[in-house]
Amino acid sequence: MTRDQASAQARALFLDDRHPYGCAETVLLVLKEAFGLPDPEDPSPALALNGGVAYSGGTCGAISGAAIAVGLLAGRRVGDHAIAKGAAREIVAALIDEFTGRFGAVDCRALLGHEIRSAEQHRAFVESGAWRRACMDQVVFAVERLADLDAAPIWDPEPASPPTTPA
Repeated sequence: MTRDQASAQARALFLDDRHPYGCAETVLLVLKEAFGLPDPEDPSPALALNGGVAYSGGTCGAISGAAIAVGLLAGRRVGDHAIAKGAAREIVAALIDEFTGRFGAVDCRALLGHEIRSAEQHRAFVESGAWRRACMDQVVFAVERLADLDAAPIWDPEPASPPTTPA
């Protein structure tokens, strides 16, 4: 899957009028498919990660969903658990740095400028349409940044130190 295809798929899933998937779920679904991981239609590992983990305002769901996908990919591509863990951490840390550089923060509360934990607050946020702009940009950023990670030469041969994300 190319970055453009991943971006288009992320937009289609996230902007679906039924809005079945939040940030974390969308990123996880798209990256699982891009990486050729099992069960690409299953967003369940990311169900509680939207809105900064259960709408708490913590780390953005786009980062959390990407972290799950990267961990799954590293586990599949790297034979040694410790090396896979280090590789996944380095890749996600680089994504966080780039994300923060682009959006100014990684915490959902700061990114949205809204508190969304209560049903009323969440409804007001959804009705404002801000998620169609702000959240969409963050979802697409994470997906585009990592969509071709599975094909990156960082995995072959198995590196002696954790790989970094491709440019």
